[in-house]
Amino acid sequence: MKIPETRGSISSALFAALAKDPETAGAELDGLYQLAAGHLAGTGDIIGDEDIQLSLFCLYELHYSGLDGVSDGWEWEPDLIRVRRLIEEPFEAALRAAARQAAGNFELPAGVAMTSDAVADVLFGLAATETGPSVSRYVAKKASVDQLKEFLIHKSVYQLKEADPHTWAIPRLTGRAKAALVEIQADEYGGGRPERMHSALFARTMRGLGLDDSYGAYLDAVPAVSLASVNLMSLCGLNRRLRGAIAGHLAIYEMTSSQPNRFYGNGFRRHGFAADITHYFDEHVEADAVHEQIAGRDLAGGLVEAEPSLLADVLFGATAVMAIDSRLSAHLMSSWEAGETSLRAAAPAAA
Repeated sequence: MKIPETRGSISSALFAALAKDPETAGAELDGLYQLAAGHLAGTGDIIGDEDIQLSLFCLYELHYSGLDGVSDGWEWEPDLIRVRRLIEEPFEAALRAAARQAAGNFELPAGVAMTSDAVADVLFGLAATETGPSVSRYVAKKASVDQLKEFLIHKSVYQLKEADPHTWAIPRLTGRAKAALVEIQADEYGGGRPERMHSALFARTMRGLGLDDSYGAYLDAVPAVSLASVNLMSLCGLNRRLRGAIAGHLAIYEMTSSQPNRFYGNGFRRHGFAADITHYFDEHVEADAVHEQIAGRDLAGGLVEAEPSLLADVLFGATAVMAIDSRLSAHLMSSWEAGETSLRAAAPAAA
């Protein structure tokens, strides 16, 4: 991924350090750590902090496809990991606070053993409490073509590498939960056919609307909350201690996906786009109706049966994604209903 434009002193210092050899950037890293510590002490909303979320996104990207012109030696450079952990701690704290608010008055059923079926029932119950603004219904009935493009641009930050953050959890699970995750991910990756990978299907949809489908092409255009949504996944996927959270995250993702994707597909069809454009959404209507059962009962439920102490983290992952998605949805809807763009700046033309 090409290095994006900076959004403040932290990302500027980070990119300056990454331009050097990791073995000779000690002074830059010390300065970056001190700069980040000072900035974090003063920020009132880390989830909406443009500089912090971009920096964290790029730090995580070193573990995915890497950054253009940046040495692979940076991936496990101890002082850079130290900076990442400095940011992760308050970010996780903010996510946990948002998750508690999203859960509201929802309580676990008293006196019920947390079998895999019971865990799934709890997660389905949580999914049913979602009351945020419905982007999918707006897309289905009102969104203009320009708004459809914006919608795809926001989603592209994750969808062009769809499934990758959750795949980190595979070696951290065993037995039933591992098998369930592998089954879901095999579908996400096209069952061995690269043209059927969900990321490839999404890229085709982007091209159909004249958008650039190269990974990270629109990173400069999306706001912090879009980046925070992906950073949440990377945080939970890359930290073994949060394996329960990434399982809960995926379960809620699947449980709240099928019907919205039906609406998304209808919104694109309303503007005359054909099956080659809507196939990504149509595929998820069917696939996620199956995946939600596997993710709820076998992945999250199987994990809690094997490790009961992880129930709280499963619920954290589930409610955190609800909180961040609700915040992103509110941003999209408030912008569009005001006749404004939801992007930080005009999107660049397609390559």
